[in-house]
Amino acid sequence: MDQKNFSASIALRNVQVTDTFWKKELELVRKEVIPYQWDALNDRIEGAEKSYCMRNFKLAGEVNRKRRALGTSYQEVTYPTNQWVTFPDPEKELEERFYGWYFQDSDFAKWIEAVAYSLTQYPDKALEELADSAIDQVVEAQLENGYLNTHYGINDPKNAFTNLRDAHELYCFGHLVEGALAYYEATGKTKLLNAVERYADYIGTVFGLEEDKKKGYPGHEIVEMALCKLYEVTKKQQYLDLATFFVEERGKRPYYFDLEHPEEKPAKEGELKFFYNQAHAPVREQKDATGHAVRAVYLYSGMADLARLTQDESLFAACETLWNDITQKKMYLTGGIGSTHLGEAFTFPFDLPNDTAYAETCASIGLVFFARRMLEMNPDSKYADVMELALYNGILSGMAQDGKSFFYVNPLEVDVEACKKDERKHHVKHQRQKWFGCACCPPNIARMISSVAAYAFTENATTLWFHLYMGANLTKVVKTQDKTTSLHIQVESQFPWSGEVLIKVRPEEPVEATMAFRIPAWCKHFPIPEELKAIATIQKGYLYLTKVWEKEEEIKLDFPMETQYLRAHTGVKEDLGRLAIKRGPVVYCAEEIDNSTDLKAYFINPKKEIIRKTVNLQGEELVMLEVACKKMKADEQQEALYQEVTGTSFDELMEEATLKLVPYYFWGNRGEGNMTVWLGMR
Repeated sequence: MDQKNFSASIALRNVQVTDTFWKKELELVRKEVIPYQWDALNDRIEGAEKSYCMRNFKLAGEVNRKRRALGTSYQEVTYPTNQWVTFPDPEKELEERFYGWYFQDSDFAKWIEAVAYSLTQYPDKALEELADSAIDQVVEAQLENGYLNTHYGINDPKNAFTNLRDAHELYCFGHLVEGALAYYEATGKTKLLNAVERYADYIGTVFGLEEDKKKGYPGHEIVEMALCKLYEVTKKQQYLDLATFFVEERGKRPYYFDLEHPEEKPAKEGELKFFYNQAHAPVREQKDATGHAVRAVYLYSGMADLARLTQDESLFAACETLWNDITQKKMYLTGGIGSTHLGEAFTFPFDLPNDTAYAETCASIGLVFFARRMLEMNPDSKYADVMELALYNGILSGMAQDGKSFFYVNPLEVDVEACKKDERKHHVKHQRQKWFGCACCPPNIARMISSVAAYAFTENATTLWFHLYMGANLTKVVKTQDKTTSLHIQVESQFPWSGEVLIKVRPEEPVEATMAFRIPAWCKHFPIPEELKAIATIQKGYLYLTKVWEKEEEIKLDFPMETQYLRAHTGVKEDLGRLAIKRGPVVYCAEEIDNSTDLKAYFINPKKEIIRKTVNLQGEELVMLEVACKKMKADEQQEALYQEVTGTSFDELMEEATLKLVPYYFWGNRGEGNMTVWLGMR
């Protein structure tokens, strides 16, 4: 680990996104998604599953006021705390108990985080006032000891932290920390931050190495990276120590989850358990990405944060091993991860089915978290390549163009009839849903998109890295031994449709600094501009330019985007004999609406030229692809189910056709219909 290459994401207050593509997404989140999700959290979306999220916070506040008013005379009314989800009896009035899923509180936390990021780009007094009032409501739910979780706070506070494996308290806390920090950094307001610090301090009295403290860790990770960020903002060592404890304690024997659940059969000597929670072994001994995919990449992100903050080489090496396992053996072409709906989990190398894929939107978001944290220690373009892939494909696909419906699951092949009639594919939806009772993905997409600039650029004292190319105006503060000054930078980008990038640099005064530009893996031939060759070096897939910036100047870069035919590793049995098409960072798919129902009847020849056309679909300007191909002639319905082939040539079974393809992220926006990414090859 070379500290001189360490970096941190650029503060969102120092960058304004102007990019045609991403600004549209940011506007969509601000104008449609954030208000829509606020309505969802308040159960105002007709036809959608109820959330009960803000109702729970309101009720928890009311219960707290009763506790304070009555003091020791208050009689707790308790309800069970061992149920994953509780919904009211539709025939009865709501009881004064928690409703929804264990982790329902986290939906508010992700919403407030998205609001915060949006406010950095679009100051909005009315939205900020709404957020302030929501924070008031949430903080009222905090107990006197600092504990803040409505599931236990309402139902039975005495049971807090008795079911770390399942109950998601530390998960909800982690999200609340991230939301509070984002809101503080956007507005300077500390009410929610103060509340999460109180909660963190209380957690520190419950967990730790001391004899009287619990030796547990969360069943669903995120608290690790949240505590690392809380440490970085507050500089309070106890938060880094607590993050270290949770990471280092995981997987030790005897298993904490066995001790926590004596009613269940404990692990035998030498037996490994809790793969689902990544708690089967200490983190440095974990060589394979396993279990619930979202939990996994959240843990790995926290490990990467901790490795950087403590300069722990062995922890970084563990992260690198897990990164390689995911990206070389368990990742879909779209940046999706987690191939089975059973446990929403990783399975085994090269097991990447298309039509039953899980590829949860949140898992791709978590992979982006992991990628940026690895970049912050080791600026290697392989991390940014995956980050770009997931953002433009497996994440954007999770939200409709109007921002009002969402995919939880992101398959690479959809047969509408099978989705409706085959129980094995019950998890695959052929149309985006208005909302989910288990609604982790929609608010996660909102916070991801709203903060996308923080993934595009990272910096240290004298270097600015460009990991993603998006139009933006940003300020790079350069700190040398002699001075502190600023570079004002304007980026103009045509991504993802064209690889042309223009960077304008205006220094406040002459200063030596470095800019590092990623050369995408899909760019086969990157020409270094002649005027830059004297100062240019290439390291780990980045073009470095170090010089004294004296006056306003321009840097023109061009990353030629060729349309590529791709095949999968032969270990991916599902894709043998099939091809996919990708152009630049964008993966393409064929939809029924542009072609026909039987998409598996199309066969493409990789020697055929692919034609690109700029089209406007539902108000979205994008590049559509067309390729001449063969299509198998359809049998008449009365023909035999199986037929002999006697020397008939392949071509006699085929007819000429043209296949049209759209970006994968766009599929499903024009009504229901079949879809596929992988196509037959001939």
